[in-house]
Amino acid sequence: MADAATSSLYAPSALVLTVGAGESADTATVLRAVTLTCAPTPGGSHPDPAAACAELTATGGQFGALAADAPTRTCTRQWEPVTITGDGVWQGKRVSWSATYGNACELRSTMAEGAVFTF
Repeated sequence: MADAATSSLYAPSALVLTVGAGESADTATVLRAVTLTCAPTPGGSHPDPAAACAELTATGGQFGALAADAPTRTCTRQWEPVTITGDGVWQGKRVSWSATYGNACELRSTMAEGAVFTF
């Protein structure tokens, strides 16, 4: 009974993160997906859950705030869209977020410094 009481003190933070080929979250073909749990402790199938949870905590769970202000590299202009998503619960509130980039280079250039979508 004590375990149930202790775990109920934490608002759940459990997400499914994906990287897909396509122009929208609704139609993209999922290429990679991981789970990320941040409360009460980091976990899931994400390769670095502690770093990913720390980044999301620093932004208040705002995925859009993870993007770099300016691209970190120059990319070609070929159109091979890549869509990333974050769906689940963050601190007890339902979240559903997606962003589409022109190609994988643009994705890496925008999210290069972060751990959340590095899987």
